[in-house]
Amino acid sequence: MSRPAPATTARALAPPGVRLPAAARALTPLLLLLVALAASLLVGSRAVAPSALIDAAHPLHAIAMARVDRTVLAVVVGAALGLSGTCFQGLTRNPLADPGILGVFAGASLAMVVAISVLGVSAPAVHVTAAFVGAAVAAVVVHLLAAVSRGGLRPGSVTIAGAAVTAALTSISTALLLGDRGTLQAYRFWQVGTIGGRDLGLLGVVGPLLVVGALLSLVLARRLDALALGDDAAAALGTHPTRARWAVGAVAVLLAAGATALAGPVGFVGLLVPHAARALVGPAHGRLLPLSAVLGAALVAAADTLGRVVLPPSEVQVGIMTAMVGLPGFVWALRRGRL
Repeated sequence: MSRPAPATTARALAPPGVRLPAAARALTPLLLLLVALAASLLVGSRAVAPSALIDAAHPLHAIAMARVDRTVLAVVVGAALGLSGTCFQGLTRNPLADPGILGVFAGASLAMVVAISVLGVSAPAVHVTAAFVGAAVAAVVVHLLAAVSRGGLRPGSVTIAGAAVTAALTSISTALLLGDRGTLQAYRFWQVGTIGGRDLGLLGVVGPLLVVGALLSLVLARRLDALALGDDAAAALGTHPTRARWAVGAVAVLLAAGATALAGPVGFVGLLVPHAARALVGPAHGRLLPLSAVLGAALVAAADTLGRVVLPPSEVQVGIMTAMVGLPGFVWALRRGRL
């Protein structure tokens, strides 16, 4: 039997999607991130020269420093959501899975409403903590409901449980808001997702947890690859499916809860970034996860920049801009058969 030529074998094993050289697949996302970061620092309703970033005497230095803070937050939030979406999609084997569908956003929102309306809390650090706890609890409830269902902790049961929990928590949040106009006023900007005006010191509350979650997601990459093959194949490869699901689910929740606590519900990032990353490097999570972090950071930074320039001198919140940018991406994914 003749062996296939090396070139033929390489083409057969190449990841589906965009056919680019390996170097281009690695460098293009990094280039996009660098461009997004530069734009985030220098572009807005008022342009800032690069010298304003390092010259404390520059008249626009304060504006430049404020943009540094929001750029750092955009990178952290985007990377966490990109990683979380990739983990959720790998965990559920559902291309539509993202933190919003699996109850994370709804849990964080309800916790924020309760903290403001019922407990009367006004400190931003406490708001962040409440949102993180609410998101984590909601995600745990979703997975527990899926685990006790007839089919057990399966992709379909997790998605259905997530939709049910999201609907229930959203209804409770709405009921509380309708009776408290003051809470609605304080909550409405966080609800649409925002990083403008957020204190970089809030990273001290959830930043270490996000770092741990990001590192653990990379450690679990091989388990995600095994789960993608099905339970029987995963077990044959030495991976315990149930333990792997709980581990990956915990990491995905940790990342999504931290990002949501910092910026509110920023939609479409966790949904679309994994699909864009797969189009570049294929389904292997060892490559997919780092690329998702890079693309997520670039998307949120770019969306925040666009929000500062589309309606000057006002700003459009980053959660609205990611939805506007994400909708064409969603249509693209549908047309390419990726959803």
